[in-house]
Amino acid sequence: MSDLGTGFKYLLRGQRWVAQHGKQYGFGLIPGLITMVLYLGALVALAVWAPDFVTWATPFADDWSSPWLGLFRGFLIAVLFALALLLAVITFTAVTLLIGQPFYENLSEKVDRDVSPDGTAPESGLPLGRELWLSARDSLRIVIRAALWGVLLFALGFVPFIGQTVVPVVGVFVTGFFLTEELTAVALQRRRVELRDRLALLRSRKTLIWGFGTPLGLAFLVPFVAVFLMPGAVAGATLMARDLLGEETNDEDETPAQGPANPMFVKPRTP
Repeated sequence: MSDLGTGFKYLLRGQRWVAQHGKQYGFGLIPGLITMVLYLGALVALAVWAPDFVTWATPFADDWSSPWLGLFRGFLIAVLFALALLLAVITFTAVTLLIGQPFYENLSEKVDRDVSPDGTAPESGLPLGRELWLSARDSLRIVIRAALWGVLLFALGFVPFIGQTVVPVVGVFVTGFFLTEELTAVALQRRRVELRDRLALLRSRKTLIWGFGTPLGLAFLVPFVAVFLMPGAVAGATLMARDLLGEETNDEDETPAQGPANPMFVKPRTP
């Protein structure tokens, strides 16, 4: 099976795992519901204020004749809203994971114990406050990286033809990569794998990561879907992280990921 197919299979396996563990799924929905309410409020505010903002930002177009003024500003409003949706998809996971850190840590540990041959799960050995701080710090770094990509894609959106064809496709794959990083971080942080090493690990298997994160990112564009897929996404990312690090699993549906040979990418930090 290709890496793209394998990545997608992890996503399906995660959803199947939470479907078989209803209690974990129920708890996993709570952070997503909280985040969804916050994001819906922000998007509604953007929809209300975007026309005024675009008018303020483009005073040079005030004297343009109809229909060019309406078409130009309408296009900018659409692009602005599209950028907001892209950033919402990318940051939704980070914010939800931050809000639901205890929920998803517990879920990820239970996945580890369920598929581990000896029934154990790696532990970071850090106090909860320290774990929350590290998670928030790394999430902020990822959000900044994603925002820079978002600004770049926003600017390229004005390039004729490329902005309407290539840029949306690139945006989908960028979203998929960052989503996967945020989701695998739940399992990898417990193993004391630093952000730089996590990024190197994921970059070494881009097609695998895209197979997992790209369809998830597309699904997250559908209202409310992200909330219901988040618990399974965390479970699937935990399974993928285990295989990327070469850890044994007793899952009968196991699909080894054949991670990178260089141990610098996968060596956990010791407490």
